[in-house]
Amino acid sequence: QVQFVESGGGLVQPGGSLRLSCAAPRVIVNVYGVAWYRLVPGKQRELVASIDGSGRTTYVDSVKGRFTIAMNNGKTAVYLQMNSLKPGDAAIYYCNRGGTKGPYASWGQGTQVTVSS
Repeated sequence: QVQFVESGGGLVQPGGSLRLSCAAPRVIVNVYGVAWYRLVPGKQRELVASIDGSGRTTYVDSVKGRFTIAMNNGKTAVYLQMNSLKPGDAAIYYCNRGGTKGPYASWGQGTQVTVSS
């Protein structure tokens, strides 16, 4: 079973920043890429940003210019730098396989991001 471990969430005021971390299997990062998804209760899970093994990135329009996805040199961790956070960014954030195959059915526990004054 593929395991992803998310961390770095917390409570931040509007306009603030957080950096999320995802520990991921190197082979997954390299072959399929990894994406960050977010889930708000009552809504569908949304793909926020993705990075492939070559470092190419994609973003949902609502976070472009504010969020940055990156991976470490060893391709064992993927980060999501979130700046200028808005209340609408509040969600549980998960990482999972990216690319055309999409996420695995199994999800980690995620990390909670709360944006509130």
